[in-house]
Amino acid sequence: MALSFAKSTFFSNPTSYFPKNGIRRFGFFVPFSSFSTSSQFPAVDGVHGHTKRQSSVVASALELGGVKISKDEIVRDDPTNNIPDTIFAKLGMQLHRRNQHPLGILKNAIYDYFDTNYPDKFDKFDDLCPIVSVRQNFDEVLVPADHVSRSYNDTYYVDSQTVLRCHTSAHQAELLRNGHTHFLVTGDVYRRDSIDSTHYPVFHQMEGVRVFDPNDWEGSGTDATSHAAEDLKKCLEGLARHLFGGVEMRWVDTYFPFTNPSFELEIYFQDQWMEVLGCGVTEQEILKRSGKTDNVAWAFGLGLERLAMVLFDIPDIRLFWSTDERFTSQFSSSRLGLKFKPFSKYPPCYKDMSFWISDSFTENNLCEVVRGIAGDLAEEVKLIDNFTNKKGMTSHCYRIAYRSMERSLTDEEINDLQWKVREQVENKLKVVLR
Repeated sequence: MALSFAKSTFFSNPTSYFPKNGIRRFGFFVPFSSFSTSSQFPAVDGVHGHTKRQSSVVASALELGGVKISKDEIVRDDPTNNIPDTIFAKLGMQLHRRNQHPLGILKNAIYDYFDTNYPDKFDKFDDLCPIVSVRQNFDEVLVPADHVSRSYNDTYYVDSQTVLRCHTSAHQAELLRNGHTHFLVTGDVYRRDSIDSTHYPVFHQMEGVRVFDPNDWEGSGTDATSHAAEDLKKCLEGLARHLFGGVEMRWVDTYFPFTNPSFELEIYFQDQWMEVLGCGVTEQEILKRSGKTDNVAWAFGLGLERLAMVLFDIPDIRLFWSTDERFTSQFSSSRLGLKFKPFSKYPPCYKDMSFWISDSFTENNLCEVVRGIAGDLAEEVKLIDNFTNKKGMTSHCYRIAYRSMERSLTDEEINDLQWKVREQVENKLKVVLR
């Protein structure tokens, strides 16, 4: 599965690009279908990122995976939907398909490795529709029914049965059922998350899957699971050398709900150990449901932004979305690892905001409000203080850093943004400002 490999606890490395809440997950394909609104999905105090519309700047329709989709089908004012205009605007941009973009350059470098070492073996998919069913996104990769990653707080829901994929593993079962046995799936994935230099609600993943027949392992002298695990490690060690050169590597045992055994690959790079990807031998239940009862398989998943930030020395994840020529002109097709040269460093402006929280308050909801108003001018939202008084009321103080990567912000702009944030936080999150 295209592992975004998120598990119930997250990577301690602060440079890791993974959600702070959720499972470690791989990446699925499902045809776009009409959406049902009959079933109810619990809203969080009516917090819907799309309450404030920006219709004048957001396209009314787009095409995804060969399917035409209108904005009204994705962004709707009803309790089952929590997708804001800002997220709809990112659908269809497909940074990973731009050959002169860092993400496209990295994707193609990985393709080159597989084409060289496994000629004509792996099918490649990078244009699958990111709108998938709950079944595809969670059930078919064995995510428990009560797992936090299914919550409205973590996932973007179109309706109670349809989501924006959280990982490219959402296409794995469908591809297996359709007869694919070796494939790479690359795509944009969506998660409600915090605001800082390594987290963004839209990012990109690649998943790889290889299925083995009994003939592949019966003559190897090992059992099926051991054969698949050995092949997996050999493949991914080669990929790490292809991307990073002759680095020291180590394997770490871990847990994912869809593989057993499961591993993380770490490399010693720039004087520290860094996780590159998650992987494992696919759970037999997934293969069984896909009609492959006599097979074993391996799967891996990696985040393109995480690796590209290291390979290209890109300090802020927002830069991947920049259209400023001072950024875009620095990269060219096939030039992996060309170091980014910062073109400006405008000063940040910090604004603090304190409030008494409600029982339903979550930091992800706060970040959705801030993003909805400030967009990419919001560089970081950080909890700097909290306490509970004698009455049992809890106060949080957050520091918001505003900074443009392209120009200086005026005091008037920042003050206006902060007042709008304060107003929306109070109204949407049902908190009491201090």
